[in-house]
Amino acid sequence: MLYLALKAAVSGILIASASTIAKRYPGFGALIASLPLVSVLGMIWLWGERPDAANMAAHSQATFWYVLPSLPMFLLIPALLRNGASFWAALLIGCLLTVALYAAMTWLAPRFGLQL
Repeated sequence: MLYLALKAAVSGILIASASTIAKRYPGFGALIASLPLVSVLGMIWLWGERPDAANMAAHSQATFWYVLPSLPMFLLIPALLRNGASFWAALLIGCLLTVALYAAMTWLAPRFGLQL
């Protein structure tokens, strides 16, 4: 239980730091947020719990393929905001697009021989 609390605290501190920095320096906050810190931390936590190279390779490769459908959200949200949409509407639409693209990736990947 202590290990779970440690993982949550470290992960939460990184997210809180990125949002705090972004208040004053939006570009730098975005840079921090764009770093694959969650993925790297996830791999560290996973390796600590299950040091299996084949499992880690599969996890890392699947992470790459799931990042791709999330990228359009970061173009859609600013476009919606600049065209008068509210933040919450833009965020919801961006998240719905991402969910749809994740579903498409999950459906299409096996047809191209990708193991997710």
